[in-house]
Amino acid sequence: MRIVLCFPVTDSQVARIADTVPDAEVVNAGQSRIDELLPTADIFIGHAKVPVNWDRVLDAGRLRWIQSSAAGLDHCLVPGVIEDDSIIVSSASGLFAPQVAEQTFALLFGVIRRAPVFFNARKVRDFSRQPTDDLRGKTVGIVGLGGNGRAIAEMLSPWDVRVVATDFYPVDRPDSVETLWPADQLNDLLDISDVVILAIPLNENTDGLFDEAVFNRMKRGSYLINVARGRVVQESALVATLRSGRLAGAGLDVTEVEPLPADSPLWDDPKVMISPHIGAQSFRRVSDTVDLACINLKRFVAGQQPYNVVDKRLGFPHPSDVYRPGTENPNG
Repeated sequence: MRIVLCFPVTDSQVARIADTVPDAEVVNAGQSRIDELLPTADIFIGHAKVPVNWDRVLDAGRLRWIQSSAAGLDHCLVPGVIEDDSIIVSSASGLFAPQVAEQTFALLFGVIRRAPVFFNARKVRDFSRQPTDDLRGKTVGIVGLGGNGRAIAEMLSPWDVRVVATDFYPVDRPDSVETLWPADQLNDLLDISDVVILAIPLNENTDGLFDEAVFNRMKRGSYLINVARGRVVQESALVATLRSGRLAGAGLDVTEVEPLPADSPLWDDPKVMISPHIGAQSFRRVSDTVDLACINLKRFVAGQQPYNVVDKRLGFPHPSDVYRPGTENPNG
């Protein structure tokens, strides 16, 4: 068995993965060699951020399991992988939910309390008051109640807000969410939400989901926060909606094109907060990923299903299969 890694692990972390499966060969390909070495892998752990010749990987016929080091799977869910029933794919869904929730709050309070306006005023030494808004008393709609969405809802619960949500699997509604609708009832959420938070994966159903028609359904004066994937939102429709005044502000950790082009009008809009796709950043990110990888490696070699195995056509796992950090001893 050959395990090929492609995420920024240290030598000691590589050794820990190797100790988990003593009979396996572990190779740390990094981004520079992943295209070369992936066809030799039985197991791939990581996230290739460079082009990979997936046809060559599939022709080699060795790959049996992909453990992504990210929650999003657009980097590996190519048609050939989706169609090959012999390859299972598991994600890091929920692993970095606390960090994503914190970034959501940074963007949310930034746009509600008009931080961009005051940042711009600072540049010209303008100490005058400007209007702000309040979170308290608002209805917050979360689109996608997976690991990230649930963490966001839990973090919102003390803030005197009403939380509603949609999800493809509308099951196990947490106490922090008042109403949980199926994904196809998005309009019900939009009709009542003062803040709409996107926490959905990118797939064929969500690519470009927030277009002009959807934005026109949102309440006038509402806010959009996107900590999902950039392509879920059509940038041209977002810009037009901001200019029309229907949206009071937008907080974006992701954009349709990344990096966001220098000529994008979003850069200069004082109603917009932008962060460069850092929602899942954490000083523990790699070590937590190694923890999950080791737990799932043990399960895989024992003939058990790893945590976070996804429906490859949807790009996310069923809630009952999601790994909950702390539920197993990573060193056990």
